[in-house]
Amino acid sequence: MNNPYDPLLAHVRKFIPLEAEEVTALTNALRYKKVKKKEFLLREQQVCTANYFVLSGCLRMYFIREDGVEQITQFAIENWWLTDFQSLDWQQPSRFYIQTIETAELAILDRDTLSALFDHLPLLERYFRLVVQRAFAAAQQNLFFIYSSTGEERYRRFSTSFPQFVQRIPQYMIASYLGFTPEFVSKIKSRLK
Repeated sequence: MNNPYDPLLAHVRKFIPLEAEEVTALTNALRYKKVKKKEFLLREQQVCTANYFVLSGCLRMYFIREDGVEQITQFAIENWWLTDFQSLDWQQPSRFYIQTIETAELAILDRDTLSALFDHLPLLERYFRLVVQRAFAAAQQNLFFIYSSTGEERYRRFSTSFPQFVQRIPQYMIASYLGFTPEFVSKIKSRLK
């Protein structure tokens, strides 16, 4: 039988080598969870206690704007991590929600386990540094495109860069992420056909 954490271990090995005893230490530190569609992993005002690696499925992170509209800030599919770093690191109430879009299987790394794991596997800190650096660079690029591109250019870039999201995520969620109305996305899609 395959280890449910095999996708995570393959992801880690793209950045750092892992010996057999390190694999055991890492997998022992993780929790596996299957989560139903539309289930919340984090709600606004809760303190985030874990980092979530998507083994299968799709997640979203969002907040509720003052006008009551959901504003999606991130999606995560297979081989992506998702958490509210500010709440996790500072142990303060979150401003965000993390929710499944599809039924998901997750590898969960609890905050309380992380420090001991880093002490035991110092190279794992390097892995997380590299993953977070890439995520931060992607967030910077996203902000650049939001402020420097037309709506159509943003949609085209998103659909070209992340075709798997366009196929799996409802159009109204893509619109929220890109800062559009669903109607605007429909107009763009019809022009691009």
